[in-house]
Amino acid sequence: MPNDQALANFCAFFNKLDNTCTEKLYEVYTEEIVFNDPLHHIEGRAALERYFATMYENVERCQFTYHMQQQQANQAFVTWTMEFVHPRLAHGNPIRVAGCSALTFADDGRVSRHRDYFDAGAMLYEHLPLMGRAIRWLKRRLG
Repeated sequence: MPNDQALANFCAFFNKLDNTCTEKLYEVYTEEIVFNDPLHHIEGRAALERYFATMYENVERCQFTYHMQQQQANQAFVTWTMEFVHPRLAHGNPIRVAGCSALTFADDGRVSRHRDYFDAGAMLYEHLPLMGRAIRWLKRRLG
C-alpha cells in the first residue's frame, strides 16, 4: 500500500512536467502503467514517455491547480484545472480546462493506472480554426 505522500508526489511532479523532463516518468509511473484520457489509451512507460514528449513539444507553459484530493488505500482521485499555452491554439492565449484524475498506486507508491477525465473539445477542438467555430456553434444550439 502506498504511503500518504504518493498523491502529493504525483501532483508535484505534474507541475514540473515539460518537454525537458518527460524522461523522469519512472519517478511516478510503473513500467506497466496503463494511461487513458479522452483522446488516448497508452500501455507501458516508454509509450507514455513518447506521448508526453510529443504533447509537450510545443507547449510553452502548463500548470495544474489541484482542488479536491482523496486517497483510500491504493486508489486516489484528484480534481484539477490545467492552464496551458500552445502557440497554435487560441492564438497563443492561455487555455483552461477542468478535469480529474483517477489513480491506482502500486505498493512502491508509483502510479500503475491513470485515467484522466476532461472535455476534449474545451482542451483542443474548440481552439482549432474551422472545427472550433463549428463546435462553439453546436454548443450554443444545444445549450
